[in-house]
Amino acid sequence: MSFGPPPSPFTQSTRTAQRRKLRRIRLWCAFTGFLAVLLGIGGWMMWPRGHSDSPANVRSAVLSPDGIRETVEKTPRSPEGQTGARWYEDGYKKYETHKAPGTWATAKIVARGIGTGTVTGVDARTGDKAWTFKLKGHLCATTQHVTNAGETAVVAQSEPAHMEDGAPALDGCDQVIFFDVDTGKRLWQVKLPRAQSASVFNTNVTMTRGTVAVAWGDGSAAFAMDHGQRLWASTGASACRDIGFAGGRALLALVNCEENGDATYRVQKIDPQTGKPKWTYRVSRGVKSVYLPSSEPPVLAVAAGDDKVTDLITLDDQGRHRATISMQDYYDPMCSRQEYGVIERCDALVVGREQLFVASKDTIEVDQASNWIISFDLATGKTGRKFEGRAASPIYPLRMSGDKLLAYRESSIDVGLSAVVSIDPTTAEQTPYLLFGLDTQTGPEVQDPSMADIVVEHGRVFLAPKEIEGDATDEDNLALAVLGMEPAK
Repeated sequence: MSFGPPPSPFTQSTRTAQRRKLRRIRLWCAFTGFLAVLLGIGGWMMWPRGHSDSPANVRSAVLSPDGIRETVEKTPRSPEGQTGARWYEDGYKKYETHKAPGTWATAKIVARGIGTGTVTGVDARTGDKAWTFKLKGHLCATTQHVTNAGETAVVAQSEPAHMEDGAPALDGCDQVIFFDVDTGKRLWQVKLPRAQSASVFNTNVTMTRGTVAVAWGDGSAAFAMDHGQRLWASTGASACRDIGFAGGRALLALVNCEENGDATYRVQKIDPQTGKPKWTYRVSRGVKSVYLPSSEPPVLAVAAGDDKVTDLITLDDQGRHRATISMQDYYDPMCSRQEYGVIERCDALVVGREQLFVASKDTIEVDQASNWIISFDLATGKTGRKFEGRAASPIYPLRMSGDKLLAYRESSIDVGLSAVVSIDPTTAEQTPYLLFGLDTQTGPEVQDPSMADIVVEHGRVFLAPKEIEGDATDEDNLALAVLGMEPAK
């Protein structure tokens, strides 16, 4: 049986050459592919807007430098804490007080806003002043959000204004400033359109991925993070007005409408790039105030009858009602927007992916837990686990860290130590994250998160009073602006 003539030497050598050529092509492709990956990694490492070096922030920055940061904290080797950064604002007279809205932290810097018109960054380890930029007028609105690249936004007056009696006026809040927390560099500054009525009491600023959004009662506008160009605006007379936004993973708008002489509220999910609503949820008539503590998953805190929050309402991703959670007389999420237009922050309420966590009111029972945190299922509204404080040591939720809840526990009379603890929602186990004593002679007297910003970032805890007061016993006219705690060496 014949299978044809054997291949000629020419044919064999040709095939061998072809195989060698193919091998060289494959090796070259593999090398160029490896080089491309290497250059991609190197390019990311040299990304000019990234500042953080923690594994959690590395993951966030890879996803999107202009996305909103959700840092997952790494538990310190030892929960024993020591005083780190401590920074005093100078030039204060005895008992002189000023509002201090805004506290932001990175791996390097903790920054503070002072209502009278400055933003200052200090070294997160030493407390040495790193940078300061002065505003022409008062600071009007801040957001707690920081991007993965370490940037945030504020709203300020374009110039100092005064009333007839000489007291500072709190309107004219028309400047949006986007800045780098690590360096204090103003990345851009723009003027709000037709914002004459914008004041400290009605101006609200927030951020979602790639977008800074501002509302001031009579109008709203959004700006691109990368260059400050206006994306959209809503101004002028209308039956419905944007009075505030909630940012983070998504963008929600709180809309006030006049219907037959009555004020009603709507909540809309907004496309950040166009300003167009994706869905609308109509809040029941009779509700006096609405807060938006979470944009995704959507959660509303509503006050029916007065300004005290009576219910939490959870929605699905299409804006449909899921559950109503009554606060009764047991729980207090600590929602307030008396100044600085805050509608997305409730100091004793944290929303996770599937549950929310809210603090109870303090009890007066001796030898029992001062209060507790209770979890509620977002889908059903049913109660979950109970996380108790201690006697004379209340506990308050701060924020999520991955699937764990970080909470602040006040110092107790017998122990004398304040703490940030990490709580596992599935087991209710409380693990000390950082233990520290608070000397009220040298540190802020923090009784609950409504008195101070409590920021946990990159293994440190920063306590920053919301109102700075000149020390009555100090001769150098100083006022404590921020106290940092960090793991003991």
